[in-house]
Amino acid sequence: MKSTTPATATKASLSQAAPVTHYENFPVASLLCPPALRPPIAALYHFARSADDLADEGDATPSQRLADLAAYRQELHAAAAGSPPGPRWAGIFGPLQYALQQHHLPAALLDDLLSAFAQDVDFNARAASYADRDQLLDYCRRSANPVGRLLLHLYGIQDATSLQQSDAICSALQLINFWQDLSVDLPRGRHYLTDADCSRFGVQRADLLQPQTTEASRALVMDCATWARALMLQGAPLVHRLPGRAGWELRLVVQGGLRILDKVEALQGNSLLQRPTVSKADLPRMLWKALRMSPP
Repeated sequence: MKSTTPATATKASLSQAAPVTHYENFPVASLLCPPALRPPIAALYHFARSADDLADEGDATPSQRLADLAAYRQELHAAAAGSPPGPRWAGIFGPLQYALQQHHLPAALLDDLLSAFAQDVDFNARAASYADRDQLLDYCRRSANPVGRLLLHLYGIQDATSLQQSDAICSALQLINFWQDLSVDLPRGRHYLTDADCSRFGVQRADLLQPQTTEASRALVMDCATWARALMLQGAPLVHRLPGRAGWELRLVVQGGLRILDKVEALQGNSLLQRPTVSKADLPRMLWKALRMSPP
């Protein structure tokens, strides 16, 4: 049978993203998502997932990763300008280009994501740390907030309050992921506990790699969890501003993040040594809390 290449593929095949198959803590293009929006959301997901893999998977050197991300960015700019996707990532940029054109998505938000991935490569290669919370939130602004803003764009929601609440939720989710993964990230030289926070609690970087925690290191983690929870609750009223099933999906996203924080806090700072997870057993509790989220 004749193979299908990017040059001969039909418009339909290039506009259809593959199904979402990766496990995620939070729902992605789930059954709660309106069917008409599942294709563009899947296209956005695969764009971000593939960029994340370039930055983080395999055994490529940092310079190779940065070169791949630069080439990926060029493909994004070409797709946004209407040029046909190149052969290397046609399965990513074909559907993405279709979504950009059909829904007038702002490509600058996707460029922000790539900026964050490149920063990850650079920071991880140098085992660099973030100076303070403002610097870490600037990373979240590019690594997480664009996803929420793109979804709001698809739902036709662009008012300032909704955008601010979306940013709060997305930044909170990114921070929650950091505090959930401390036991994995720290041994790999990934530092998301900021220099200012470590200094405030009298914690040295070497302390965080010890096989036991200290009162100071546990207090540091608990304070960071409190920060993430406050940010999540700041954005939570957005669930009442999204229409229909979108609002219900966001309720589960919010409750999933809060449930992870519950488990981080239950460990009393020992997530430095043990990664807390959310399982199917937590779903009834999350659903109950999602149902009980009251309008402000």
